[in-house]
Amino acid sequence: MKEPKRIELPREVWMGPGVIERVADVSERLSLGERALVVADSTTFKLVGSRVKRLLERTGFEVDYDLIKQANLATIARVRKLAKGKADFLLGVGGGTCIDVAKMASFDEGKPFISVPTAASHDGISSSRASIRGGRKLTSIQTYPPIAIVADTLIIKRAPHRLLAAGCGDLVANFTAIRDWQLAHRLFGEPYSEYAVALSLLSAQIIMENARLIRRHTEESVRKVVKALISSSVAMAIAGSSRPASGAEHLFSHALDQIVPKPALHGEQCGVGAILIAYLQGEDWQRIREALRTIGCPTNAKELGIPAKYVVRALTTAHRIRPERYTVLGSGLSRRASERLARATGVI
Repeated sequence: MKEPKRIELPREVWMGPGVIERVADVSERLSLGERALVVADSTTFKLVGSRVKRLLERTGFEVDYDLIKQANLATIARVRKLAKGKADFLLGVGGGTCIDVAKMASFDEGKPFISVPTAASHDGISSSRASIRGGRKLTSIQTYPPIAIVADTLIIKRAPHRLLAAGCGDLVANFTAIRDWQLAHRLFGEPYSEYAVALSLLSAQIIMENARLIRRHTEESVRKVVKALISSSVAMAIAGSSRPASGAEHLFSHALDQIVPKPALHGEQCGVGAILIAYLQGEDWQRIREALRTIGCPTNAKELGIPAKYVVRALTTAHRIRPERYTVLGSGLSRRASERLARATGVI
């Protein structure tokens, strides 16, 4: 008999044009308390955060805010200190950095948080994992998912296309993540969820089938990507881990983050990683590459803005990022094999 499992999901998801106006109604309906803390950066506060603050205040909430620059331990400590004395709930308004800080601080303080994304660059807008930097190392930490998501597609549409394309790179990577999970299940009996797999693959397939539409960067494009990001996060919640959306391609991205002076966006690196790993897995890597090209996501080192030597080095060290997680990389690739792989796929 399997152990009981708790699946945590957002209680409300609002998505579409103009839904930012509902942020106060959602906060009131969920009975989150009377004091809110808005976490944003200087740009997202000016564009959206100040509006969220006004909407909440008009409804009678007491609202404070904190402007952040990085998702690191010092920032988390500062936001936690503010939240401890001045907030019943938090709102992360912005991209991954703002949402991850609000997510981590609210988790540590035992308080709910609402995700208000201004871009759809990766699945952090709805997942239970937060990427926090400790020194040069970026760590993915298990927290709780947002209690609600308010994703205004008109606001997200205003973000640069590069960010939307990066979200697509993160989603297309589900294909290779699932193959790695299946491999670990077959070889080592790692727990496996067919339901989570089906949902994860559906999220990736939505992106592949709508690549031309997404390239046009319309409100409909944004809606497709946001829906896929949310369903991918639900797959992780069902699985109880990031397995449905994180395999060797994510390890490759994390390895780049550690060694490249100026890494590309997470989703961009995962998309290129998916091309490389699909080749190793014997999957249709060219189809993945073509979809990413159509969308406008990088498909090689030059487009990432990363020198070829770092791609090769990341491939040789990626297996060490999470040694407990088995992937097609196994115990690692040699430098020669890594270079041959990168050249065969046109990544370098």
